[in-house]
Amino acid sequence: MPLLNKLRSAAAGGPGGNPAAPALARLRTALTLFFALDGFLFAGWVVRIPAIKEQTGASATGLGLALLGVSAGAVVTMTSTGRLCRRFGSHAVTVAAATLMSLSIALPALTGSTLALGLVLLVFGAAYGAVNVSMNSAAVDLVTALRRPVMPSFHAAFSLGGMVGAGLGGLVAGPLSPTAHLLALTSAGLLLTAAAGPVLLREPAPVTPPRADAPPAGRPMDGRTRRLVVVCGVIALCTAYGEGAMADWGALHLEQDLHAHPGLAAAGYALFALAMTTGRLTGTALLERLGQTRTLVAGGATAAAGMLLGALAPTVWAALLGFAVTGLGLANIFPVAVGRAGALAGPAGVATASTLGYGGMLLGPPAIGFLADLFSLPLALTTVAALAAGAALIGFAARTAVSTPAPVAGSG
Repeated sequence: MPLLNKLRSAAAGGPGGNPAAPALARLRTALTLFFALDGFLFAGWVVRIPAIKEQTGASATGLGLALLGVSAGAVVTMTSTGRLCRRFGSHAVTVAAATLMSLSIALPALTGSTLALGLVLLVFGAAYGAVNVSMNSAAVDLVTALRRPVMPSFHAAFSLGGMVGAGLGGLVAGPLSPTAHLLALTSAGLLLTAAAGPVLLREPAPVTPPRADAPPAGRPMDGRTRRLVVVCGVIALCTAYGEGAMADWGALHLEQDLHAHPGLAAAGYALFALAMTTGRLTGTALLERLGQTRTLVAGGATAAAGMLLGALAPTVWAALLGFAVTGLGLANIFPVAVGRAGALAGPAGVATASTLGYGGMLLGPPAIGFLADLFSLPLALTTVAALAAGAALIGFAARTAVSTPAPVAGSG
């Protein structure tokens, strides 16, 4: 506890505190804004997909193929952004990628065919993938310098940005055309990047002593490190699978299987997202109290129990409770997994874990659909519980190999 108090005093710039603390605080604020912007822009695009479908005249199959452009662009870019971060620095890459994402979000509204839509979504997806890897890499460096487990707070900003973006998008969907709305998002993105970007460009990434078992900067990961990073990526995949499944299938389960009113069914995902945001806002305190491994294991177990209730409950209100418990459980697993991967291997580790995690988000919805056709939707949704439990088991089994030295009390 004395060490923890000393660290907090230093972070606050108090007497005897770290003279670099104001710079770290500025970096934390700027990075938080970029995480919020990422969620805000992506959610703003998602709510206009139906209007873009109508505008381009795309069939359901054609739209599905076009939307693969986002996924393909993101996955391809995620695998190469780690190298860009090592060469140019994660701060510069974050600013460049956020600028590109802000510009490219306006492009879908300017298309008139399915092919054109797919091509511009490749660009949007590439920017989305790049900003996610680069800002997470920058966050890992900052977390190490602050010596506090604040990674969940960044992901909470992403969740909050997404909630605001979706809410505002729903409000303006009627009065504003897709072109006007997405151009407004471009303006908002460029303004925020212009405001927060100079902080990242002025302030270098915090320099911290490398771990003894970390690969030298610029060197490829050795076999053991790569395996550990993949373990972190699989943990991220397990939780992202649940996020993707809940986004696409949660409301349908409530309406189709439990006969909920459409408005109440739509509130199911909102409740899940709100619970996840709340869990991430309290994630730093939880990590300081329980440590990484116990937080991960408890989160996976909680999410598994919550999803079993959400999928198999006989009433709407019990299912909604299960969705909320699932959101709380999943909240901090992804940030912990990505943070561990970054601590092990820097930007390359973040890139690998993020790519695997994003793959889980892509895998979830079609896998649920396939299983729902074979069996039933409630039974298909129990796979979310199975993977959440799997994340807990993997995290516990790899606790010694993957854990990083924790500078604060309560690490696990």
